[in-house]
Amino acid sequence: GPPVFLHAVVQRTGWSVALVSAAVTLHFLCGTLIVANLPRLYRRWGVPAVTLAGAVALALGVSGWARAAAPWQLYAAALFSGMGWVTLGAAAVNALISPWFVKRRPAALGMAYNGASVGGIVFSPLWVFLIAGYGFAQAAWWVGAAMVLVIAALARNVFAVTPQQLGQHPDGVPPDAPAQAASAALARVPRLWRDRAFVSLGAGMALGLFAQIGLIAHLLSLLAPLLGEQTAGIAMGLATASAIAGRSLVGWLMPASADRRLVSCLSYGAQIGGSLVLMLAVEHTWAVWVGVLLFGAGIGNATSLPPLIAQTEFAREDALRVVPLIVAMSQGAYAFAPTVFGVLRTLSGN
Repeated sequence: GPPVFLHAVVQRTGWSVALVSAAVTLHFLCGTLIVANLPRLYRRWGVPAVTLAGAVALALGVSGWARAAAPWQLYAAALFSGMGWVTLGAAAVNALISPWFVKRRPAALGMAYNGASVGGIVFSPLWVFLIAGYGFAQAAWWVGAAMVLVIAALARNVFAVTPQQLGQHPDGVPPDAPAQAASAALARVPRLWRDRAFVSLGAGMALGLFAQIGLIAHLLSLLAPLLGEQTAGIAMGLATASAIAGRSLVGWLMPASADRRLVSCLSYGAQIGGSLVLMLAVEHTWAVWVGVLLFGAGIGNATSLPPLIAQTEFAREDALRVVPLIVAMSQGAYAFAPTVFGVLRTLSGN
């Protein structure tokens, strides 16, 4: 959504790229506060209620992006969209998967994250089509209503069910294994901040996503002058399709004994290569498609590999808290990426 929203708001209002980029930054920053406290929210209200409330907040926020007539209204909308989005994001998906999968979590988590990627394939071009044909406000109403209805059904019929309710247990865990108390994970937080593995994992995820989110937030508006809005929307969908392929290959083919940090480095290497190829796009149209494919191949792995690294490097009770913390750290960092990239574009005249 945000890359399309940024372009649509700039086109509708004539506001500067830097001003609208700041709203994207606020969107991510607001979400950081929520994602860091997701375990507490889940314990207090339950996963189904938190997820549905987040979907409603996201729908309201996107509607605000579409209707904002003044910058302060745009920033108010960003608060709602930011709070809602993270309840459906990486940390939330990991929380939904964890009770069910241990041994096969890489494949399960990759498949679950691919759901979000399918949304990217469908909705990047669909947003562009709906906005062009019916206006941003109408498109936001339709998509928001559909999202809330679907999430409400899932929250009631899927998210509310646990393995224990069905007399089952997670794969790879003996039926008589003791339950892990969430409070044990909270007690280990002070020690985690002095743990080199935790700090390096969080810093690596934050730096990688800063570069990735910064480019993604502006990619549509950079490609539109070269390809046209509809074709640029297709290119965004292609990046997401490439993300599905890259994440699926890692999830299914990565050996259990593999160094997951090394796999992550290889994924980032593909993205660096794609970014370099994209620099040739002004003169060579083929570079757009090759660059998008290479860059997209690592998009999914940037969010799915860090939780898998945490699974192997930390005890299970620690990992329950490590994942929301590294997601919050990375989101707090990459929240500034759209604004930084927007300022650089403004200064360079792009």
